[in-house]
Amino acid sequence: MTTAEMASDKTKKKFKFPTAFTILVLITFVIAILTRVIPAGRYDYNEDGQPIPGTYHAVEANPQYWREAIAAPINGMYGIQAADGTISIYNSGDLYGAIDVALFILLIGGFLGVTMKTGAIDAGINSVVKKLGQRGRTLITVLMIIFAAGGTSYGMAEESLAFYPLIIAAMIALGYDALSAVAVIMLGAGIGTIGSTINPFSTGIASGIAGIPLAEGIVYRIIILIAGAAIGIWYVMRYAGKVQKDPSKSAVADMKEENEKHFLGGRESGEAPELTGKHKLILTLFLLSFVAMIVGVIPWSDLGITAIATRWWWFGELSILFMVMGVVIGFVSGMGEEGTVNAFIDGCRDMMGVALVVAVARGISVIMTNGLIIDTVLYWCQTALAGLTSVAFINTIFLLYIPLSFLIPSSSGLATVTMPVMAPLASFAGVPTHLVVTAYQSASGLVNLITPTFAVVTGGLAIGRISFAVWWKWVAGLVLLLALLIMVVLSIGALVGV
Repeated sequence: MTTAEMASDKTKKKFKFPTAFTILVLITFVIAILTRVIPAGRYDYNEDGQPIPGTYHAVEANPQYWREAIAAPINGMYGIQAADGTISIYNSGDLYGAIDVALFILLIGGFLGVTMKTGAIDAGINSVVKKLGQRGRTLITVLMIIFAAGGTSYGMAEESLAFYPLIIAAMIALGYDALSAVAVIMLGAGIGTIGSTINPFSTGIASGIAGIPLAEGIVYRIIILIAGAAIGIWYVMRYAGKVQKDPSKSAVADMKEENEKHFLGGRESGEAPELTGKHKLILTLFLLSFVAMIVGVIPWSDLGITAIATRWWWFGELSILFMVMGVVIGFVSGMGEEGTVNAFIDGCRDMMGVALVVAVARGISVIMTNGLIIDTVLYWCQTALAGLTSVAFINTIFLLYIPLSFLIPSSSGLATVTMPVMAPLASFAGVPTHLVVTAYQSASGLVNLITPTFAVVTGGLAIGRISFAVWWKWVAGLVLLLALLIMVVLSIGALVGV
């Protein structure tokens, strides 16, 4: 190898895709520059906060500069408009801030941190693996349903990494391969996230910014969840069955002996905790927390249901719920005051990046709003999509979100950046706003099954010793099937119009 080739190889190895923070900061500065290029304009808005078609008009420009770009994340957290061009965070304004969303993210992180610290979730998964024994097909089905439940309820992601060694070992012992095990976890949780029903980190944030209840459009998301999980289970079982019958059919057949030694020989006995009565109680409290969330956020009165009181809970009330339940679970587990507090803080720390990325992303909306170009962009999108049928419109939105999801892998950041523009487009096209939310979360979840910028994919494949080339080739067919499913459901929703 020549010196030039060595230098080139070294450069390639050093390259690393920027983090979501860097991407969002760069976008902030680009948007600030664009406020000096894009004409300023405004719509008239109705009392529900929706733009009135045909009312767009030009206004005096208010370009944003580097000072406003630097202050944007802080203004995004507080929800402050500095329309006079200053950078003071004390100027009043009515832009929806990210502080309540960020606080909620931190507190639910604390709740998850305490629950994970108890070992109850680990013990529950371990118990399922042991009880199903040699029933491999049943094991695949049950585990994928469990992980899908985690994905649809709270966007299970990084937490799933803890289960890879256990489940890979169990699957290899049953005659499958490491790829089958990785697929069970990654696709289970991933498809659950694609069909997020009450996921506060994607559906919740996007619905809040779009100004609609979390439960609106949940029927379509349930359809995507159930149908997607069924397709995913079939896809994995078909492959796993071939490998069990003929190990040479494995996509990682060349690593069979090495993987058996690595995953079966290196695993210590008793590594996973046993499921105790206390663990069962903790899991019950964990599930009840999400049941309470569902009951609190659904507008029962709008559905004609009077037996259940509509509580109109949102981020403030949900923050209190998960903070209290985190403390309750901590004390039930026997952690005590210090242990509970430490576990809660550790969980909050794990979510700090997510909370901050929402603020940074919200800063982009601040720049666009203060620069008076957000309505202009909305007008251009309206013009570009004019004439499209409702079906073509919603599928175009879904397809637009695919490259956006690659650019901004953080689902929370993506929702915060794009919903202020995308959600109002629905009213122009005569499409329910909740379908735009569904299109966003489905595209984001789909991309996060394959993107190397998502730590869960990178980490899961690394634990399973699967290369990206192998994973992409294997999962490509499933991704296309899921994309087709999503587009069919979105099309039905657009035709029904409810």
